[in-house]
Amino acid sequence: MAEIRLDKFLADRTSYSRSDVRNLLKNGAVSADGRIITEAKQKINPDTQEIRLYGKKIHGGSLLYIIVNKPQGCICATEDKKHKTVLELLPEELRHKDLFPAGRLDIDTTGLVLLTNDGQLAHQMLSPRHHVPKYYLVTLAEKFEEDYIQKLSDGLVLADGTECLSAQVQKLDDTHCIICLHEGKYHEVKRMFAALGNHVNHLHRAAVGSLLLPPELPPGGCMEIFTKDIEKLLKADSFSVLCKQIILAFSSYLINDRP
Repeated sequence: MAEIRLDKFLADRTSYSRSDVRNLLKNGAVSADGRIITEAKQKINPDTQEIRLYGKKIHGGSLLYIIVNKPQGCICATEDKKHKTVLELLPEELRHKDLFPAGRLDIDTTGLVLLTNDGQLAHQMLSPRHHVPKYYLVTLAEKFEEDYIQKLSDGLVLADGTECLSAQVQKLDDTHCIICLHEGKYHEVKRMFAALGNHVNHLHRAAVGSLLLPPELPPGGCMEIFTKDIEKLLKADSFSVLCKQIILAFSSYLINDRP
């Protein structure tokens, strides 16, 4: 990245306006390589200099990747007047104006959501042509029936005629299972189990591609990820391998139903 005015950089990389940033600078809240900067017009190079706001490092690269453990009641949108959005879960130093959720979870579904400003990656993740697998932990209202495995593998046709691609599923106990989808139709998991005569009480996205949601990341928590993790997002390990990893990572799920 070429040199850029400090006030513009901070306004682009945070939720603050240019005028807000100028006040922050006057108050000594901003430093570059450990030196307090008070001039808004000061030129900096985000690729080579460490910029901090109130002591917290501001990401300088042009592309940013953040995973969030979305809690219930939060929506996958950039802004909303009624509900809290996933962007509002981010600390100030990561709340870039150009971030957006790459894919969506329902308001009552929890788990892994990627926030990024990389449109190309988002397209790869969401394009039906790439079929990036998404893994969910499912809590059912009624007993899991063994014939679900074959019916989901064959591909269901929903009540409204919607055809679902083949889905892989592994039973965990009478009311819990892991399901892997390669598409993202509206309320798909819930509608699939409804077509089987069951009801989904809770849904938690545990992995995308081969990237697992860190089990230690609390609901509402977030963390920046980097190149090696991005590669996992687009990688498809075998279903059995990912299921084993998910079971180990989310062993408390069977007890709490709310990882």
